[in-house]
Amino acid sequence: MPENRSAVPVRSAPHELWRGVRESARSDAFGGALLLGATVLALVLANTPAVGGYEAVRDFSFGPGALHLDLTVGEWASDGLLAIFFFVVGLELKEEFVAGTLRDPRRAAMPIAAAVGGVVVPALIFTAIAISAGGGALQGWAIPTATDIAFAVAVLAVVGRFLPPALRVFLLTLAIVDDLIAITIIAIFYSQGLELQWLLLALVPLALFAVLAQRGMYSWYLLLPLGVTTWALVHASGVHATVAGVLLGFTVPVLATQRARVRTATTDDGDPVYDGLTAHLADQWGIFSTLIAVPVFAFFAAGVAVGGLEGLRGALSDPITLGIIAGLVVGKPIGIVGTSFALSRLPSFDLDGSLRWSDLVGVSFLAGVGFTVSLLVGDLAYGGSDVPDEHVKIGVLLGSLVAAVIGGALLAVRSRSLGRSGAGSGPDQAAASVTGTPEGA
Repeated sequence: MPENRSAVPVRSAPHELWRGVRESARSDAFGGALLLGATVLALVLANTPAVGGYEAVRDFSFGPGALHLDLTVGEWASDGLLAIFFFVVGLELKEEFVAGTLRDPRRAAMPIAAAVGGVVVPALIFTAIAISAGGGALQGWAIPTATDIAFAVAVLAVVGRFLPPALRVFLLTLAIVDDLIAITIIAIFYSQGLELQWLLLALVPLALFAVLAQRGMYSWYLLLPLGVTTWALVHASGVHATVAGVLLGFTVPVLATQRARVRTATTDDGDPVYDGLTAHLADQWGIFSTLIAVPVFAFFAAGVAVGGLEGLRGALSDPITLGIIAGLVVGKPIGIVGTSFALSRLPSFDLDGSLRWSDLVGVSFLAGVGFTVSLLVGDLAYGGSDVPDEHVKIGVLLGSLVAAVIGGALLAVRSRSLGRSGAGSGPDQAAASVTGTPEGA
């Protein structure tokens, strides 16, 4: 007789499927693979006879013009969907500052300093190379300063099975601070034609959102309309709308207080388990960001017509393209490792005991995977100018690819060495998410 197998009831199948999707979406490697797939598909469509259909969809515009929302599909992706990504980033930043690694100044000092160095040096290298192009070329100085968290952490998850967990903590902290700097740069340098009345109006729904969040009123039909209204008013003000996502994320409470907490599970004894609202919303919206927001943005942002060898040769002769590549591949490692080494010479600051400087070199190259935010900054810097859009995108894509390959190769060698010696963290420990956040946060 064949062995009876327990089957999932038909009624429970959708729930089991959704549970599987949620678990996959929480995987660093899965998010990175989805992002890579969207990028490759965009490049294929942009360089085949299908380019006409691709561009027609990307450039189709709709929305209310009175609120400055008559946008193309591509703009809806960069201004709208990417705001959701930055909302999740805002939640993660808030949690790190309140209850995570960034709450301890001494522990956070090294990756914070590394992030600053990883912004300053690429900007200087880009400026030194692109200045020869003249005109408005230097508008793109911030393009190679960004780090794509999803891609960088995905590469580390794939190649770093036996690497110390402290290395992932370092990369996450560095990337989170890098995002905070990128958000500040976008708000200050890439917001145009500020209309103060719309910005002041945006404070009203933002304040209501904050009050409801602080009181633990997390129902979507209360928070979502306020969030969308805040986003629309910030967009109308001339400030880039992704900033609205971060501001909304910052208003959400972290710790699971009596007034602001969400019941998420039960213990083995049947007692309720509560999370703070940041953890709850980051989990809910992080899935949407991973599955839809970031891949869709990448799909419409990465579709560059290379133009064969001639087009590639033309791009690589452009100082702007070379400045972006050099900033990501050379500037990021020099800035991150150099700043970290300088800080380690000071009393009371040192690298985590489980790490080597070779580990930091590998991670510093992964931080050169700019991709998502670099593409966004490139669009903001040169949108409407005479700088070829494809040259900027080729620079971001090539620079990110080279940085990922070098960093991934260095860390893969180190991981294999630790695996053979038995000194690595082991698959279970290395795969775990290490954020330093205490329970209940």
